[in-house]
Amino acid sequence: MQYEISNRMSDVHGSAIRELFKLGADPNMISFGGGNPSAETFPIPEIADIIADVMKDAPVSVLQYGLSEGYTPLRDTMKDYLTRTQGFDFENNELFILSGGQQCADLTTKVLVNEGDVILTEDPAFVGCLNTFRSYGAKLIGIPMQQDGMDTDALEAALKAHPEAKLLYTIPSFQNPSGITTTLEKRKKVYELACKYDIAILEDNPYGELRFSGEDVPTIKSMDTEGRVLYAGSFSKVMAPAFRLGFLVFNKSLTMPLTIAKQTTDVHSNVLFQYVCNEYMTKYDFAAHLDKARDVYRAKCNLMLDTMRRTFHPAVTFSQPEGGLFAMAFLPDGMDSQPFVREAIQRGVLCVPGSAFLADEKQVSNAFRLNYSTPTDEQIVKGIEILGKLTHEWIKE
Repeated sequence: MQYEISNRMSDVHGSAIRELFKLGADPNMISFGGGNPSAETFPIPEIADIIADVMKDAPVSVLQYGLSEGYTPLRDTMKDYLTRTQGFDFENNELFILSGGQQCADLTTKVLVNEGDVILTEDPAFVGCLNTFRSYGAKLIGIPMQQDGMDTDALEAALKAHPEAKLLYTIPSFQNPSGITTTLEKRKKVYELACKYDIAILEDNPYGELRFSGEDVPTIKSMDTEGRVLYAGSFSKVMAPAFRLGFLVFNKSLTMPLTIAKQTTDVHSNVLFQYVCNEYMTKYDFAAHLDKARDVYRAKCNLMLDTMRRTFHPAVTFSQPEGGLFAMAFLPDGMDSQPFVREAIQRGVLCVPGSAFLADEKQVSNAFRLNYSTPTDEQIVKGIEILGKLTHEWIKE
């Protein structure tokens, strides 16, 4: 049979990053291409103990179907945690446990966005969510990133030009791919503009717990008095990505449509791993676990940045992350990073061209993304030295 692919999917390309993972499987390849958390941070003994105990004492409770909204004890734990740490208001908001942060974007788009609707997004932004938006037939309009967050003048211009826009997508803390953190002033301005032009915000914060330098910045959701911010979080970066668990905080008026959207997608998220997360957060030292993860990422990030300062051509600039998993480097204006990345792969180093993260994938980008959480210290030094040598070859004095 000759299948005809739906309009919805025919223009959506596979994630460049997922394709690069295949190259990263080569044991001789130094990979800065993925976004995996460091395996050093997985609480493996505790997870093993929790699973062993529940399988001995109450296996059916974690092997049977669960609630679409999520495992109730974990929902209660997360509400308490976010009230204490972020100042969230659960008088007017609800929280669901979903199948990873990616599903937060998927269900938000399913519920709020029609085919042909406009979504405004940071440019660059996380390609996984961009592809989710594309899969629903949304039209993406990119808002350029500056060193302190979105260009808010460009954002207002886009809001004026597209009053019909349905959603604004942002990763304010340790943005993927750039590593940039949006300042408090800009977060307030983004929320102010969203209120002025009446648009919903999807605030994606999978890395927020992984700040290893600088001061915490309040979330946009914590400023939300109008119920227009949907807040996506994830257990992937702070527990284990294979759990495929995330959470979405949203105004209670969206409870029923999001429940139905969840039920038509996968019925419910993994009950066993929801149980593991709740047991770990309530019976173990979660704060100490986060501190350990921050120490790991601080050391890896500093090593990468120090090596870049030492080896990269002076014309190459790069972000200075205060947390998260990524840094982004920028070749001189006008250069295309794609052939640079291809040559780096030939020399055994994998990174991701900036064009993979753009709202318009056909645009040229001078940037490339580097992940420091996965490679060993030795690989970081060796791989960055190879890239540094390449920058000197490519940039003529």
